[in-house]
Amino acid sequence: MHHDHPQKLEPALYVVATPIGNLRDITLRAMDVLATADVVAAEDTRNTAHLLSHHAIRAKQLISVHQHNERGAADKIIALLQTGQSVAFVSDAGTPAVSDPGALLVQAVLAAGLRVIPIPGASAVVAALSVAGLNHAHFLFYGFLPNKSAARRAALQTLQEHACTLVFYEAPHRIVECVADLCAVLGGERQIVLAREITKLFETIHSCRLSDADTWLMSDSNQQRGEFVVLVSGAPAQQGLSRETERILKLLLAELPLKQAVQLAMQISGEGRNELYQLALQLKQA
Repeated sequence: MHHDHPQKLEPALYVVATPIGNLRDITLRAMDVLATADVVAAEDTRNTAHLLSHHAIRAKQLISVHQHNERGAADKIIALLQTGQSVAFVSDAGTPAVSDPGALLVQAVLAAGLRVIPIPGASAVVAALSVAGLNHAHFLFYGFLPNKSAARRAALQTLQEHACTLVFYEAPHRIVECVADLCAVLGGERQIVLAREITKLFETIHSCRLSDADTWLMSDSNQQRGEFVVLVSGAPAQQGLSRETERILKLLLAELPLKQAVQLAMQISGEGRNELYQLALQLKQA
């Protein structure tokens, strides 16, 4: 039961994160904002009504804002904010505008010179990363890859050399094809973590080599159900100099004496003199 509603909110668009499964994964501040806002704008009003009733929150007014009406709804919300009202915006699950509707609405509200306030909370990406056990200092959240295999492989090729953890969202009906493409492009040696139905009843977090992921998925059709966060370990550290550095050095050697080419390549690439000098000698001989 939710009591002690705070005083009236200042006029602003409040972007409110909601649970991604377990309905108790909601912050106290999010409950305050949903209870106090003049209007709650929701991706699906039925889902939001269920969440609100679970926490005994009675919204003053509930309106619909989804990907098909987002531009038109933005004008309506801007008009409400300009009359001094507060609007809380929620998507079906997790944080709005992150692989969910909301970015266009936020953009329009900001362009109108009005305030947007984040009310942080559940995020499938961060939840999955926290239990993945992949020890990279950085991660790259890509969201959904393209639906078609050729386009998906082309997208993955652009990520091939990133040394950070790669994080994707994937739908259940595409997970097997997606894993096959990940393996084909990135190689079977990398570590993959398949995080399925996070915070829900059938939550599963499975870690294996990329080459073994297909076998695990096919061993039980239930493992292909639900929404996935897919995490893949980054490119292994390159031995020696990168292809880009080699390319730069080749171009410089074609125009300059060896010593000058090495000096310039150092400044451009940030690599050490000895390694560059050795490579320059090899290139000269070749």
